Amino acid sequence: MSSSPVLPESATPTSAGRADLRPEHIRDAVIRLAGNSQDGIQTAGAFLARLAGRSAQEVMTYMTIPSTISGGPSIFQVRIGSGEVLSAGDEADFLVAFYQHSYTDHIYFLREGGVLLYDSDQVQPNLEDKRFVYVGVPITGLTVEALGGTAKDKGKNIFVLGLLTGIFRLNADKLKALIRERFGGKDESVVNTAITAFQAGYAYPVGNVLTHLYEFEPSPRKSECAQVTMDGNQALAYGLIAAGVRYGAGYPITPWSSVMEILRSEFPKYGGLFVQAEDELASVSLALGFSYSGWLAVTGSAGPGISLKAEAIGWASMAEIPLIVVNVQRGGPSTGLPTNVEQSDLHQAVFGGHGDSPRVVLAAATVEDCFYIAIEAARIARKYSTPVFILSDSSLATRIEAFDEPNLSEVMVNPKPDMSPRPPGTKPYPLEQITQHAPPGTRMLDGKYPVMTGLEHDEMGHPTASARMHSAMTAKRRKKYQQLADELPVPPVHGEQEGETLLIGWGSTYGPISEAANQARDRGESVSSLHLRHLHPLPTGLEAVFERFKRIVVVEMNDQGLYGYGQMATLLRARFCNPKIESFTKTDGLTFRVREILEGALK
Repeated sequence: MSSSPVLPESATPTSAGRADLRPEHIRDAVIRLAGNSQDGIQTAGAFLARLAGRSAQEVMTYMTIPSTISGGPSIFQVRIGSGEVLSAGDEADFLVAFYQHSYTDHIYFLREGGVLLYDSDQVQPNLEDKRFVYVGVPITGLTVEALGGTAKDKGKNIFVLGLLTGIFRLNADKLKALIRERFGGKDESVVNTAITAFQAGYAYPVGNVLTHLYEFEPSPRKSECAQVTMDGNQALAYGLIAAGVRYGAGYPITPWSSVMEILRSEFPKYGGLFVQAEDELASVSLALGFSYSGWLAVTGSAGPGISLKAEAIGWASMAEIPLIVVNVQRGGPSTGLPTNVEQSDLHQAVFGGHGDSPRVVLAAATVEDCFYIAIEAARIARKYSTPVFILSDSSLATRIEAFDEPNLSEVMVNPKPDMSPRPPGTKPYPLEQITQHAPPGTRMLDGKYPVMTGLEHDEMGHPTASARMHSAMTAKRRKKYQQLADELPVPPVHGEQEGETLLIGWGSTYGPISEAANQARDRGESVSSLHLRHLHPLPTGLEAVFERFKRIVVVEMNDQGLYGYGQMATLLRARFCNPKIESFTKTDGLTFRVREILEGALK
């Protein structure tokens, strides 16, 4: 976005303004709202993001919230673009500061020539710093004036939303419709108050304190599909529904809880049920009971809760029960960083069980992929009778993106259990085939009904301590994952198919890594990227891709560990024994900035 000249401190608004300004057309803008979590800045930012989605523009958001119940400093960042948006942005074009600490803590993130829009009732910026454009608006006082003295600090977020709507010439009617949708379930007075605050901000004559207003160029989107706008947890929940999952159980924990809340309200609409259990062990056990009955079920948590579910997930491995386990990762260990992002639960997902208890591990790359990864997890769980982990993280959970509306007629799955009679000789655990359980109540034509247990068993499910049978069953459980690996597609290489450096990522790092590779190529470097969705087992054929690059750098948000390699890098080095595999990690609880990858992984 183009910068504007620094404005004099004495600049004051008049009744002229907006109508006399010619808008500057822009393709991209990063707006950071900085305040306190109690101010509702997440709500205001989400309105901007959802408007972008409904206007066929690309959008990506980033937010931080305090982990304390009493609240505290918080940000919501939204990047809106008329072209492809891969990350939430390395620096802000607009910084909206609600308080002095908002200005002090985030002015570093505002690019030179960027606009600082601040509440002049609360903030005193250093106007001697000529790098920025200063726009002071008495946000607190004007909000109280518009809503009445009882409003106090309430409504400032919607007032600012109105301000930004005017500055960026956004569709005010669509935004007011979004406000009505958002508050429609509340008393009419709440809706009216929000609309009044919005109107007051929109009517504020910013034209005399800004030399430019802005307008986004029309989007060059090629798709004719309608767009949907949602966060990662919403996409994951609705993906599970599309995948035919109708039952599940869980226990609240940040940042998984909103998935559970959506499923609690939505499953009954499809004839299903989601139970909030008394604890994590009860929730995974309930989910296993649902799956045992023939209905693929889901449970979920964050890292601490997954630890508590580990023994029961081991039972699912032994009994070969299909189950989906969602882990919306946060910083660890223990209760760690409840509201910050990290990718440090990969080894827990792959190895977090006693004995040889293999499981499948997938990871969503984007908000859109949260929807489709749920469908893939359900497909694999059913076909291979196995627990399947879906790894998301707190960044994806709260990030808002716009994407093409899924074709539900193509992706929706009929979830009904197969209760057809089983022919004579049917075995629940045949050594040469993948287990496919008959739901309880299924007629066995030879009268021999299966047994299911967490003990080692023979082909009919009867407990056994036979050394030969344990070896055979262990191999049987392993071989289906090897078969899956051979069936998985090798992920595409983004950029040149061979060259100097290949950046590898997984999970929510997809956008920054892809953008870093793009920027590196633009400056003449030989850099490509590859993103993994199937983490365990790894797709067969990756070794051929690796051979085409001189250097392989795995970029991930976890610690480099005792031996200097992050968790995915460790898995790849163990699998392929390739010394070209390097590691670039961080554990600051923040998402990767493109600049970090360019300066760290490509040094």
